[in-house]
Amino acid sequence: MTAVRRVRDLARAALPRSVGERLPAAPPQEVTELLHDKRFQRAVAAAADEQGRPEDEVWSEVKGYLHEMAAAHDDRTAQGWARLGDWFLRAYDVLVDEDDMQELRRLDRSHSLALAFSHRSYLDGMVIPNALSSRRFSPTYTFGGANLNLPVIGTVASRTGLIFIRRATQEIPVYRLALRSYIRQMVTNKRNLAWSIEGGRTRTGKLRPPVHGILKYLTDTVQGDGDGDPFGPDAPDVQVVPLSVVYDQLHEVSLMTEEARGANKTPEDWRWLVRFARLQRNRMGRAYLSVGEPFSLRERMAELAAEGVTGHQAVERVALDISHRLNRATPVTTTAIISLALLGADRALTVDEVLDTVEPLAAYVDARQWPVAGAADLRDRSTVRRALADLTRSGVLTAYDRGTEPVWKIGDDQHLVAAFYRNTVIHILVERAIGELALLTVSELEPGAELPPGGELQVGWEEAKRMRDLLKFEFFFPSRAGFEDDLRTELRLLVGEGVNEMTPVKARELLVGARPHLAHLVLRPFLDAYLVVADRLADRGDGPVDEADLLADSLAVGQQWALQRRVASEESISLELFRTALALARHKGLLEGGEGVGSAREAFAAELREAVRRVNIIGEIAGETTTVVHSHPGSRPHPVPDPRQERT
Repeated sequence: MTAVRRVRDLARAALPRSVGERLPAAPPQEVTELLHDKRFQRAVAAAADEQGRPEDEVWSEVKGYLHEMAAAHDDRTAQGWARLGDWFLRAYDVLVDEDDMQELRRLDRSHSLALAFSHRSYLDGMVIPNALSSRRFSPTYTFGGANLNLPVIGTVASRTGLIFIRRATQEIPVYRLALRSYIRQMVTNKRNLAWSIEGGRTRTGKLRPPVHGILKYLTDTVQGDGDGDPFGPDAPDVQVVPLSVVYDQLHEVSLMTEEARGANKTPEDWRWLVRFARLQRNRMGRAYLSVGEPFSLRERMAELAAEGVTGHQAVERVALDISHRLNRATPVTTTAIISLALLGADRALTVDEVLDTVEPLAAYVDARQWPVAGAADLRDRSTVRRALADLTRSGVLTAYDRGTEPVWKIGDDQHLVAAFYRNTVIHILVERAIGELALLTVSELEPGAELPPGGELQVGWEEAKRMRDLLKFEFFFPSRAGFEDDLRTELRLLVGEGVNEMTPVKARELLVGARPHLAHLVLRPFLDAYLVVADRLADRGDGPVDEADLLADSLAVGQQWALQRRVASEESISLELFRTALALARHKGLLEGGEGVGSAREAFAAELREAVRRVNIIGEIAGETTTVVHSHPGSRPHPVPDPRQERT
């Protein structure tokens, strides 16, 4: 049976006996209640008055939007949809932490759940509903982009709780009123809601910056929209539950990496859906669903209000809370660790060399008590061999076995794909990498150099905070106090309890003896990408900047630098990374032309050149350490360079 027929047959099997309109003849409960709600009627009248339009005209518009977005739960349709989801997921075994699910189910009995999930694949919309429905959770209503509202499939999906919403609504105030009110009614009725906190799929593998739209409407609801005591016992509440979905591999990553190199995005239509379904014929390993730490949205908003944090700032803080909890819940996959090892080596490795590279990473994961997907043993030879074979079968790696023993390396044009898998765990490595740069900064202090009141240690802290500010658009850092606490934890792993006793000599010794070295593996791809953008920005002097032109220029020059090996890896040549660099430059006020801005742009480029220089020194130290580890018996190890002699 062809994929086309299979998709259509499963979709038709899920349809109710009489389809008619997209929604049932009787509108869902929430729509009926809203249309009779006095507060909603007053809001519509106020909107009509504010826009200077007849109230009947606004009522007609708002009813149309409610009809468009409203969803229902039909048992027969849901059963057919679950079968369709299982068929789409046939490339994976889905692993769920049953203890976490049991705790979440207890919460489900007494609370409305707001399930904020990470978004790496279109399959997320099948993994989560199927996992919840098979464990008899209350029906969940999931927000999805209106671009996925395809004929027939959209009809089915809306009857399984999928709420199709538009993305660009700034110019449609009546639409925003309908959506905000619909969400409020869903929470009032204690419905479970699910949405992607990122707003769309990540193109890099790591979490994207959170989008605040749905969360803003939820916070408006639990605060009562200004009616009565916003945090009183009668105000509605939801339990926010971060849900992480991560995969050993994904068929769609190669398409996303092509977009990162400038290709146009494939539109979602029936042809796209059939191609996507066909891809799932090939096994890709496992999908892992993990539950983060839930929290009461009403209580969190009350805490922030007590701290004087309100309005948009409070929504931002809650969004960051969710992102942090999602990262903490995301397990380390064997695929991610293998990708990290091979991207860092940038050459072919034997199995023993992969194991030697992975061992310190595994020790670090153990020391930090990060969860490992499927409870895999990252040091186990058969586990590593199986992951290498799987990555080779999918084309991410190439294997050569005509010599004395097999070796593996990243395939041609596959660096961005491997980086996607590595980036699923990059959040657990960033602070360690910054700690290494802090140690390097202390080690480079000249004898007799003037020091701040805090001495050498203060120099290291200042470097760490500078790197935090440089990368704050790329990674989710805790508050400054929380960041310092986390960094102290990292330094204790490196230094022991003598964190406060630091000299340049000791810093250098600690840096040389550290395992693993992570700064060059974790930070260099991002800093190289930033440097490309900063270089092209500085080239424009004081002149104005067209952002699209700057991105195109960065992509072209970045490809040249990759060929010249002026950047460490082709993964740095990515529009996604360039856009983040652009956001940082915008934050620094470097995109507006004007007298003197050229000097600031040059300073920005110089700052990044210095950051890249320091990261490269960590890479050289790591390379020398690896040479010592892999040297033959009786060979003479190369001396590890003194970082103070590396500056140019």
